[in-house]
Amino acid sequence: MEKTERNLRKKREGRVISKSGDKTIVILIERRVRHPLYGKEIRISKKVHVHDEENKAGVGDVVRVMETRPLSKLKRWRLVDIVSEAAK
Repeated sequence: MEKTERNLRKKREGRVISKSGDKTIVILIERRVRHPLYGKEIRISKKVHVHDEENKAGVGDVVRVMETRPLSKLKRWRLVDIVSEAAK
């Protein structure tokens, strides 16, 4: 079976840090990389705006997102599912 462009979309996991407006969440994606010269592990973080169609995610939830077409000025990701909910 031939791979299509849709199968090559990026998927990431991150923690919701803000619900900014209707159907939009902001998540923090953290990754750990080793410094090329010194060998120390460094945490690199990136904030992305995500489209949440049903307003399901809350602040503190860990969510899985997928790359998509541009939905607005900042939104290029959409919510796939909620991995774990924040402790209430």
